[in-house]
Amino acid sequence: MTTNATTRDASARLITRPFVSVTITAFVFFFYIGIVLVTIPRFIEDELGAGEFGVGLAVATFAAAAIVARPFLGRLIERFGRRALMMAGALVAAAAGALLGLSTELWHVLVLRAFMGLGEAALFVGAATLIADLSPPHRRAEAASYFSVAVYGGIGLGPAIGEWVLADDRYALTFLVAAGFSALAAVTVLGVPKRVDRSSVPVTAGEKPPLFHRAALWPGVVLASGIAAFSVFAAFLPDYARTVGLAGAAGLFLVYSAVSLLLRLFGATLPERIGERRMVTVALTSLAVGLTLIAAVPEPWALWIGAAVVGLGMAFLYPSLMANVVNRVADDERASALSSFTMFFELGSVVGGVLLGALGEVFTKRAGFLGGAVIAMIGLVVLRRNVVPSNAVPARDSELEEGGSLEAVPARHEP
Repeated sequence: MTTNATTRDASARLITRPFVSVTITAFVFFFYIGIVLVTIPRFIEDELGAGEFGVGLAVATFAAAAIVARPFLGRLIERFGRRALMMAGALVAAAAGALLGLSTELWHVLVLRAFMGLGEAALFVGAATLIADLSPPHRRAEAASYFSVAVYGGIGLGPAIGEWVLADDRYALTFLVAAGFSALAAVTVLGVPKRVDRSSVPVTAGEKPPLFHRAALWPGVVLASGIAAFSVFAAFLPDYARTVGLAGAAGLFLVYSAVSLLLRLFGATLPERIGERRMVTVALTSLAVGLTLIAAVPEPWALWIGAAVVGLGMAFLYPSLMANVVNRVADDERASALSSFTMFFELGSVVGGVLLGALGEVFTKRAGFLGGAVIAMIGLVVLRRNVVPSNAVPARDSELEEGGSLEAVPARHEP
């Protein structure tokens, strides 16, 4: 590829109307996720009396439902379009959220959390695929950073709204407010024009996208380790914060979110400038340090600093890994690769929800935080040993047949 072509790709316009529409939709939807994130643990522990393990099961159920759906989402996206899948996901999640306040048993919550997982998976895969579609090849990590500002901005600001509406016990009202944000996302997605609703590169006639794209495997394992570490932070922090003298966790989530937002906005170009693997190394190390501090020092100041360090870690985890996957697959396999890769969000949540939830139930929440730090370091080992830098190398899943390797796929650049 010539220098002129590289310069042209690097300077190509990124912020367009469709890009903004997708980002706004994600922002609105993840307000819903943020409100539910801080409300469900208290609802399960205080109203249903199910304890830490019940909280872990709720996280795992959400994740398990999304895992089951993910392999099929790539095909559904190509058949019905990105926008249609995003709208359907938002509406399913809204309905499940509205019904949460009527739950009187843990199994009610688990069933509804499963539908929420299906809805979130559909919306997120559709949105992530659109963002990749709309991004110049050499600005995909930057695009993912801006997009994830909306995702983590909603997750960070949603808890503040959730705790304000909830007060002491207004659970039904809080879940209805959350559902309202999800329903609004089904409206804002209409801002995505039909002309960019589907991939511009059709799937080869007679072929279906693979249910699992092997290019997503090792980057996905690394992502899962980071998400497992974060899931224990998100699930245990609301109750743990009160045990160390804080009124709640909304401020901690706000600090975490603010750090992530600032770094993703002003450091969006770092993965392409200094390398994907270096940025993910920083991310996983920060997660481990932040969780270790929270576990080792049960003081308010440690939680504030720990939340900020966790925010540093989460800022650089997903964008770098997403760009790594997208840059190593052909255009007509992008939806399949991203549905496979984002499945590891839920796989990480299962580990964090069940394994670390059980650890917190048997021992203490502090043990759960420490377990999350260990898993983050395991992810760092996998990263250094198995994840190949992309260098914008597209690779078809058919080229990764048994016995092949990512290293063996030759670079193919556009002229």
